[in-house]
Amino acid sequence: MKSIVKGGGLMAGAMLLLSGCGSMDGKREGGATASPPPSAAAGVADVPVKVGDPYTIAGATYTPADIPDYDDVGYASWYGEELAGRPTANGEIFDPAGISAAHKTLPLPSYVEVTALDTGRTILVRVNDRGPMVGDRLIDLSRGAAEQLGLTDGVAAVRVRRTNPPAAERAQLRSGKPVPERIATPESLLAILRSKAKALPVPKTAVAAVTPVTAQPAAPIASGKAKPGDDRFVVEGPGTTKPASKPAPVAKPATATTKPAAPVAGKYAIQVGAFSSETRANAAAKAVGGHVAKAGTLWRVRVGPFASDAEARGALGKVKAKGFRDAVVQRDR
Repeated sequence: MKSIVKGGGLMAGAMLLLSGCGSMDGKREGGATASPPPSAAAGVADVPVKVGDPYTIAGATYTPADIPDYDDVGYASWYGEELAGRPTANGEIFDPAGISAAHKTLPLPSYVEVTALDTGRTILVRVNDRGPMVGDRLIDLSRGAAEQLGLTDGVAAVRVRRTNPPAAERAQLRSGKPVPERIATPESLLAILRSKAKALPVPKTAVAAVTPVTAQPAAPIASGKAKPGDDRFVVEGPGTTKPASKPAPVAKPATATTKPAAPVAGKYAIQVGAFSSETRANAAAKAVGGHVAKAGTLWRVRVGPFASDAEARGALGKVKAKGFRDAVVQRDR
């Protein structure tokens, strides 16, 4: 059985260091942070589980609670390098590349499934920190978790559901490595969750950056009968490679043949997907007017480049309409 420690000294101290903080685009907002104390725990373990006493930040009181069936909808943002190497609220050392998160009231650590409501993509995340201390956001993801979920800019509507994963997945997340994505969320459930999200106030700090909650089809599970665009990441097996109709190009037309990636002039591009089959990659690129580049053992399909994020997001909707529901906008650095 897990032991639960309420109001521990380390918990209270770490919370005071981080409790005044929110995040946006990878940066914490408000509140100063302090260097990690010499006694900060370097190890990562799931016991003891820490809940903590109620605390008040900027006039808002938060009451940590051990709720096994916690399930909520709200907005997620992310944070990164500015807190690298500093202690989390339960005394661990924050690794921006790890798959972790900050939550106001869940026990530390906890494991949650986070679902992006615009795509239906769901990942497993380990909660080991307190935040975001901003009333209009539900959870802060580490940079690594945000990248796995496809959240790279601003904030996005999400579902956060507490879960109890197998020991092997817990160990992998404790080591900072991601575990495989969950199966696609059914469209019927996504419609309900999106309705709940639409009823929430849009975060005032990032109105222009919020990923819209639109009624898009859920990402399907990969199968041997999949058509171009019906895969989440890697597709195996035979399938139809000819698009149902001639697509209207969403960007500068490109030859759908495998070749080294050309120099990118713009800063933004649409990542359509990565395929284990070159034939499928070529078919996908042809369907969206994109280009193919070899990436290790996979073939990556991208559309662009685009000069601005707005231009890329305008084309993103057309790419998703072709069936590539996990397509995301990426910024080349």
